[in-house]
Amino acid sequence: MAPSAMTRWTKSLSDAQPVSYWLDDPGRPAPEPALTGDDRCDLLVVGGGYSGLWTALIAKERDPRRDVVLVEGREAGWAASGRNGGFCAASLTHGVANGLSRWPGEIAKLEEVGARNLDEIEAAVKRYAIDCDFERTGEIDVATAPHQVAELREMYEEMAAHGLAGSARLLDADAVREQVDSPTFLGGLWDRDGVAMLHPAKLAWGLKRACLEQGVRIYEHTPALELASAGAGMAVRTPYGRVFARQVALATNIFPSLVKRLRAYTVPVYDYALMTEPLSDDQLAAIGWQNRQGLGDSANQFHYFRLSADNRILWGGYDAIYPFGGKVRAEYDHRPETYAKLAGHFFTCFPQLEGVRFTHAWGGAIDTCSRFSAFFGTAHKGRVAYAAGYTGLGVGATRFGADVMLDLLSGERTERTSLEMVRTKPLPFPPEPFAWTGVALTKWSLARSDANGGRRNLWLKTMDKLGLGFDS
Repeated sequence: MAPSAMTRWTKSLSDAQPVSYWLDDPGRPAPEPALTGDDRCDLLVVGGGYSGLWTALIAKERDPRRDVVLVEGREAGWAASGRNGGFCAASLTHGVANGLSRWPGEIAKLEEVGARNLDEIEAAVKRYAIDCDFERTGEIDVATAPHQVAELREMYEEMAAHGLAGSARLLDADAVREQVDSPTFLGGLWDRDGVAMLHPAKLAWGLKRACLEQGVRIYEHTPALELASAGAGMAVRTPYGRVFARQVALATNIFPSLVKRLRAYTVPVYDYALMTEPLSDDQLAAIGWQNRQGLGDSANQFHYFRLSADNRILWGGYDAIYPFGGKVRAEYDHRPETYAKLAGHFFTCFPQLEGVRFTHAWGGAIDTCSRFSAFFGTAHKGRVAYAAGYTGLGVGATRFGADVMLDLLSGERTERTSLEMVRTKPLPFPPEPFAWTGVALTKWSLARSDANGGRRNLWLKTMDKLGLGFDS
């Protein structure tokens, strides 16, 4: 990137606030009081993001008499649930391609269950009057290099061969630019029904309100410090007290699991995003985007972007940063060099928007696992259930994960718990320094693949054969 271009593009960041646009809201609900002393319940949910909130809410829907407590270390929705892109996808497998490669025999069932899960999210948003700007607009995967056009066509043909194309539509360069106009777009694959756009923090806050209305006791600023057996149940220690519960659902995702053997299955990936000021009518007309789909490009190092309710553009992705040792630390939440890179990429994609300024720039950790999609299980003789590893596609899939955890705690075999995806686990990541070296080599190889027409080197081919990977 030439210095003059860098200066021109980075000027757009001069007023950007270092906070998630979604969380920078005067309507943000006040936190619930912290737990002081001891409490008892039937079900304790640890974690106040989507995963935990859905678990608590669905537990009450299944049995209104069940006594449910939720503890959250800070405030509900403050982490990944309040700073993601707001893409709520039906896919439970991080896309059809990943699902086909890992569970080809049950991909049709996984797609069916995922579609039903998205419908149930939409129904819950309506039932509980959650004002989260829910729009079922779909998503377009766009090709920005010739080899990606061929890859999208092959993906569409494979989906069609398995009866999975549904409402998907393959777009040539003219057709995709009729939807959203960028000189970089060469083609696209539009999933017209399988993705909704929403305001992620408002979804979390709405779920919190719904939980409280259904009688869930929520304690915020109450980190869970230790999990141990206590008679026929479990006990969780917090800074000022304890919760004794018959059963526990762990919904902590990227934060260190209270079941220590699970910690090797996930690593933190730091993802970053920018939000523009609201576009004027003329600026919006210059790029089209009348159907308001979410978009993502098809590179290994990809961008995701979408319109907010007030016509801002969220622009995120590309860099996926893994810190040595896999630590989750606040100082990693901001990365100016990535913000500058993202700004340059934004104006390359939309040169007609030159002069637009960014109002917010933020980042944070998400959890990834070696198969790119969630895994599930139980501990402590079935009294504890967990779900983790959503790899950036948890806005929708966490509701499915909540159902799985509750199914596992019930001890009953269900359609969900019968799935191979639920019954198996990914391979764990190796200890340091091997994890960092492997991630660094994979990232370098992915970048070379993007630059070399999608050709995958020996390292990536080996990782593919082993079913291993690194993604955001």
